[in-house]
Amino acid sequence: MTRQEATPTPRVPLNRDRVLRAAVALADATGIDALSMRRLAQELDVVPMALYKHVANKEELLDGMADAVVGEIDPPAAGPDWRSVVRGRILSARRVLLRHPWAARVIESRTGPTPAVLAYLDSMAGTFRAGGLSADLTHHVMHAMGSRLLGFSQELFDTSGPSDSSDSSGPPDPGLAARYPHIAELAATAAHDGGSTVGGGCDDQFEFEFALDLLLDGFENLRRRGWTSARTP
Repeated sequence: MTRQEATPTPRVPLNRDRVLRAAVALADATGIDALSMRRLAQELDVVPMALYKHVANKEELLDGMADAVVGEIDPPAAGPDWRSVVRGRILSARRVLLRHPWAARVIESRTGPTPAVLAYLDSMAGTFRAGGLSADLTHHVMHAMGSRLLGFSQELFDTSGPSDSSDSSGPPDPGLAARYPHIAELAATAAHDGGSTVGGGCDDQFEFEFALDLLLDGFENLRRRGWTSARTP
């Protein structure tokens, strides 16, 4: 070998973890709609068929990506106050989804919970039970929390679409305000943080934490009262 000849760089072996990490990074960079098996293969410098040894199809890839993202959520912290433990974990989940804005849509699109999502939900249910909530109350709590357990919430409608700066800087339409006076009043008092939105709409950090704290305080009140669905009219 001459001095000019370079030692070939060994190729990093392809495995499922590497495929998923590359897919997550690609979705972060280009958006989930631009992700394809062919584009991912190019990113990994392999032929597309090489990917199918590790993920059977695009749907299995998306399942794995959802699990990879959920795996970034902090484990539950130690502490006697179950509300603080749950609150901290949910806000950790929210920070994860803010790092991966596409993930909420992928999680919602799954036909069933993936293994990491199931493990996370099981852990959260365990925290409620350890905090003194009955199995009956915990069942209803999990339903009431919904996607908020994973750090995002579904708004009534999406107000995050493209806006025209000339429209947004002008006065509100008086006709609309006359027809919908209460909506106009609420819109005039709103001050949303567009930079922290998960999934569009009004789900900013303040609104998210406001609703989260409201729910957690309500659940604790029900726990103290010994609430049970058997006594619900």
